[in-house]
Amino acid sequence: MAAVAIASSSPFSNFPSTSSLSPSLELNKKRNPRKSVAVAVTAAQSQPYGRSASRGQNEKEKERDIMDREKREEVNRKIASRKALSVILRREATKAVIEKKRGKTNSRKLLPRTILEAIHERITALRWESALKVFELLREQLWYRPNSSIYIKLIVMLGKCKQPERAHALFQDMVDEGCIINHETYTALVSAYSRSGLLDQAFALLNKMKVTDGCQPDVFTYSILIKSCLQVFAFDKVQLLLSDMESQGIKPNTITYNTLIDAYGKAGRFVEMESTLMGMLSHKECTPDVWTMNATLRAFGGSGQLEMMEKCYDKFQSSGISPDIKTFNILLDSYGKSKRYEKMGAVMEYMQKYYFSWTLVTYNVVIDAFGRAGDLKQMEYIFRLMKSEGIKPNCVTLCSLIRAYGRVGAGSKIKAVVRFIENSDVMLDVVFFNCLVDAYGRAGLLAEMKEVLEMMKAQGCTPDKITYSTMIKAYLSRGINGRHVQDIRDLSKSNIA
Repeated sequence: MAAVAIASSSPFSNFPSTSSLSPSLELNKKRNPRKSVAVAVTAAQSQPYGRSASRGQNEKEKERDIMDREKREEVNRKIASRKALSVILRREATKAVIEKKRGKTNSRKLLPRTILEAIHERITALRWESALKVFELLREQLWYRPNSSIYIKLIVMLGKCKQPERAHALFQDMVDEGCIINHETYTALVSAYSRSGLLDQAFALLNKMKVTDGCQPDVFTYSILIKSCLQVFAFDKVQLLLSDMESQGIKPNTITYNTLIDAYGKAGRFVEMESTLMGMLSHKECTPDVWTMNATLRAFGGSGQLEMMEKCYDKFQSSGISPDIKTFNILLDSYGKSKRYEKMGAVMEYMQKYYFSWTLVTYNVVIDAFGRAGDLKQMEYIFRLMKSEGIKPNCVTLCSLIRAYGRVGAGSKIKAVVRFIENSDVMLDVVFFNCLVDAYGRAGLLAEMKEVLEMMKAQGCTPDKITYSTMIKAYLSRGINGRHVQDIRDLSKSNIA
């Protein structure tokens, strides 16, 4: 990854100082600090790797060899993927034939491994309807014996898929078949209800667990409920759960504290977040980890409190907690959104120095930062680098590109992104289409802007209030307040309840 300039005021004690940079790079930084990151990337691309031309040639040959090897690996991966797909299709076809022959001799004498593998595949992929069908086939086998672990896995899957009623039906089947019902089984059902926001049912199950022998709730049961309450901002219920845990002598663990810290931080409740962190530090059994650090940094960085974020980073590091790639993504995102490009550059060089590989999130953050800075050349370079590294862009990546092009009214660039999408399998959502509508509107491409509605329909994506209001705003900004605006208003009324 290309080296990037460092701010002399960087708070990170382990980052190299600006004295190690070339004089020309330092001079460029002083002239235009806003573009120091971009200048540094360009400088790093142009600097030779060795003193002699022959050494530079050797390095180029090595790079070509690496690229050739990566291309071969990519081809092999595609071949392997096609083979895997072929195997899966053959298996599915076999299972379809089996289900058509559901007679007494065939469907009840299948090999256990075949059915169990099929169930686990579907559970992992969250294909709940297919998983339940295979499970029914399993229960018809002559060798079938009720197994609590399979039931629990299915109940957890149904909870993730927001199917609490089906999860409860499986729970009842467990009871009917004489399976052992313990706290793990109840916790899975509590999770199913709480994930769907059915907190009353989840709390009722919690109370039932307390009075059922062998089913006493543990810290994991409470942690699941606490997380669900935090997701719907039911902070009063969280306090009740914490008090209930204390009364029963159940101590929160690191996961519980991290969940609280992260949720309080995202909600901007910094007093509660700091209080929770202090409570965590007071428990010897609960040692802060990198998740704790990341949640704290995200909270302060996301709210623009960069000095506090930096102090926390130093404190966590001095206590022996090492940052991971998520830590650096949070720092990059915080600095980028606050236009602190020199410090963002410092993080990037630190990552390069200590061999932290960029992830999809890293690329998205950097692309967005260059786009916000108006440096389209570097944004496009990072986007090309991302694709050359074999990292597939997602909807967030494309939104950043579209926003950047929309800000400068680059209509041809916007269309190029749309053409890229047409030749890819990126899953698009209403946020992307709203960005596209806004970008077309800013560029004055009103006909293309209106065509986005047809694109959304083809993608099975429903426009929302922001879609229509953005279109109306674009028309009005161009002095158009007639039939076009009225048509959009009529569509808005008919499509949005």
